[in-house]
Formats: sequence, structure tokens, C-alpha cells
Amino acid sequence: MNSAHQTPIDLQAAARQVMQERGFHPDFSPAAQQQLAQIQAHPPQIVAQNGARDLRDLLWSSIDNDTSKDLDQIEAAQSLPDGTVKILIAIADVDAFVNKHTPIDSHAADQTTTIYTGIRNFSMLPEALSTGITSLLENQDRLSLVIEFVVGDGEAKASDIYRALVRNKAQLTYNAVGNWLEGTTPAPPKVAASPELQKQLQLQNQAAQALRKERFRRGALNIDTIEVRPILMNEKVVDIARQEKNPATDLIEDFMIAANGVVARMAESKKISSIRRIVKVPERWDRIVALAAETGDKLPGDPNSKALNDYLVKRRAVDPDHFADLSLTVIKLMGPGEYVLERPGDPEQGHFGLAVQDYTHSTAPNRRFADLVTQRIIKAVLDHTGAPYSDAELDSIANHCTLKENAARKVERDMSKRIAAVAMSNRIGQVFDAVVTGSTPKGTFVRVLQPHVEGLLAQGAQGADVGDRLRAKLIRTDPQHGFIDFARV
Repeated sequence: MNSAHQTPIDLQAAARQVMQERGFHPDFSPAAQQQLAQIQAHPPQIVAQNGARDLRDLLWSSIDNDTSKDLDQIEAAQSLPDGTVKILIAIADVDAFVNKHTPIDSHAADQTTTIYTGIRNFSMLPEALSTGITSLLENQDRLSLVIEFVVGDGEAKASDIYRALVRNKAQLTYNAVGNWLEGTTPAPPKVAASPELQKQLQLQNQAAQALRKERFRRGALNIDTIEVRPILMNEKVVDIARQEKNPATDLIEDFMIAANGVVARMAESKKISSIRRIVKVPERWDRIVALAAETGDKLPGDPNSKALNDYLVKRRAVDPDHFADLSLTVIKLMGPGEYVLERPGDPEQGHFGLAVQDYTHSTAPNRRFADLVTQRIIKAVLDHTGAPYSDAELDSIANHCTLKENAARKVERDMSKRIAAVAMSNRIGQVFDAVVTGSTPKGTFVRVLQPHVEGLLAQGAQGADVGDRLRAKLIRTDPQHGFIDFARV
């Protein structure tokens, strides 16, 4: 089937259908809508109370995607006399608005995550909250939990967590800040207008790079994943573009990893149960070893994140054009992350990809339920009240979050396939460089390098395995089902 014989696909309707097929509920219940109306009519007071500090005078800023409105965190940095840097990360206090076991909370607990389909976002919380009164929007007073730590020698030390009243002074974007930090474009207007903000962001970048360097030294995987976004014209998909990583995306990633470590260690020190985010040792280490051998490199027989990262760093330098595809292959062979209950005294399972033992999810309560649960656990510690969840509840929540995250990934993949099929429908017959990304009972899948889209190797798949490179000709697209078929050339 090619584009000449297709009826146009309604991607908005397709997104709702795919959501429902994967067990999600795109709409909020009448009870949740009624609760939202009550919150809007009688919102919590945005004042420094319950021991909260008033930190509105700090030069807070946020860095997120160009279109993001569900801002979960803002950042500030301070130079200390001994040459270290204090980092403050304010996390939106969503729990102040959404109480446990209320209708909105029940919806969030069921969905567990905001789903980004490329054509529409399906928010875990009503958008009037997540992109409105619980979002850390520019020039708005907001309630928050501040995660504070000092960066010295690449480590996050001397940490603290407390309530604070904050105000985002500059809502910034990854591309504009990242290009400026790299020196490829002038500072974005808000940054150019403020020497203090320029200094602040440079300080944050310096601290983030130190954190990253130390993580890589310990064996965190130096991986370059590729995400694509649709280019829309009059709400129609006309092409897809690659979303590039840059120093600004790295900065936020490094700060969030450090902040999540602080929260995990707090739970450990207070001897309270929590939900951890783990990635086990790779499921198919033998295949990763075989891939390394194909390029003349040797990895140990047993999984070793430091050895794997040394190999990845070398391959990035030797073959940067194909490094993203090697990264994708390694991610697929490692297997997905998961949420688990960790009780006091339990052996730590750790996060193989990040080379950390202490890791949770706490920095995105507007869009991940696990983070909202963790926020409630932190607040209970700060308030010296009983644990808000039993171990059995946390175990059930962790399992459900893992299941729903996997389902959400499938929704996003299903929709990215439909969007890609629309974008590729006028390129039937073209030949592309490709890499094999998966081999399943349903068939062998390849990702073409430019543009980055994945499809079925419908012809010539015999003997192909994950990581193999080949030339593939586009022979068919079916946007209705998200099918893109290639033939090996």
C-alpha cells in the first residue's frame, strides 16, 4: 500500500484509540472533573508555611522543551568560598493540590504517567493543574520541595531537602540555552538581558559537567539516544526531525540524577521504605560482547558497566555517525528499567546504566505517579508523620508503574510509527542506510539513519541480527496501522 491509495489518517483519533487499546483512559471521570473545579475555586494558599523557606528572591530558572508547560523543576546555583557549588532544585509540590485517594489521584495512580504521542499529550493530571497551578511557570509564586546538594570533586555531597516558596524568573528552552552554552548561537533574549542569569547558567553547567565526568568515571553509560518529533504544518505531519542532545539537556539530566540520588539516600538514612528505579544487569550481555568483538574490541564475560562505557566512549570517537545506533542497540540489549519496592536493609539493586546504587524517581510529580508517591514519602519525613503508604501498597504501585510505563512506551511507539509512516509515504522506492534494531517472532526491524525511522525488514531478513548494518529500500507505508516496510538491497 503506498500513499496514492490511502485515505488520510486522523492522527488525533488514532492517538485516542491506541491509548484505549493499551489500557489507558484518555478522559478524566466526572468525579475528577468535579474535584478539579473545587481546587480551582478554593486553591491552597501559596504562602511560606509549615516551616517553608521563602526563596523567591533566588535567580531560579527552568530549562525544558520548546513546547513544555508542565514544568516540574527549576534550578539555582551558588558559588561557595571553598570552590564548590551549591545546587538547589525546586520540585513542584503537586501533593499540596492533589491528596491521596482523591478522584484525580486515583486517575493518576491508574495511568501512572503523562503520555506524549507526538500529536497530542495525554496528561496524568488535568492540564489545568499540570500545565497551570502545579507547574513552575515563569513569574508565578509556587509551593515546592527543594533538593539541595553541594558539588565538589564531581560528587553530590552535603545534601538537604526542605519546603520552600519559589518563583521561576526565566522559563528557558533546551535548544536556545544548549546552543548558547556550546557557543554556536548568541544567548537567548532573556539570558542576554541578564549578566546575572548568564553567570548562573554557566555555574550550573560547570557543576553539571563535573557530576557527569565523575559518573562516567564510575562507569555510567555514555549513550546517545535519538528522539524524533513531527514537523507539523496546519496540523498535518509534513516531516520528522531529530531532537538533538546538547549541554542544556545534559545539565538537566545530570541535576535530576543527582537529586534523585539525594532523595534515595535520605530514605535510606531515615530507614523508610521507598520506590526505587533500577536497571538490572543486561539481559543479553553475550550479544553486546559479540558486537564489540565485531569492531575488534574485547569486553569481559560478565556484565561490567565501566568496561562497557569505555567501549562506548571509544566507538563514539572512532565512528560518531553510527554511535546513536550503537547506543540504541545497547539499550535494547540491556532491557528496560523498572520500579521496585526497597525496604530498609534490603540489598540495593542499583541502576546499571547510570552506575549508581541509590536512585529513585522524585523530580517529575506532574507527569509520573512514582514521583508523586515519593514526594508524599518525603513530606511525611519532613512533617514527622507516619508513612503515607504501607510496604504492600508501595510494592503494588511499583509493579503497576512498571507495567504502565511499558504500555506507555508502546503507545508512543505505535504513534511514532504512524507519524513516521505519514512522513515517509512520499519516499517509496528510496534506498537508505540502516541498522538492525530488533529481531522478534514478529520479524526483524531496522532503523534508517536519515531520517531516523524504524520499520520491518519485510524482505531479506535472513541471518540479520541486532546491530548489523545494511542498505534498505522503502517498499510500503501504511499510516493507518503504522507499518513501514523495507527490503534489503
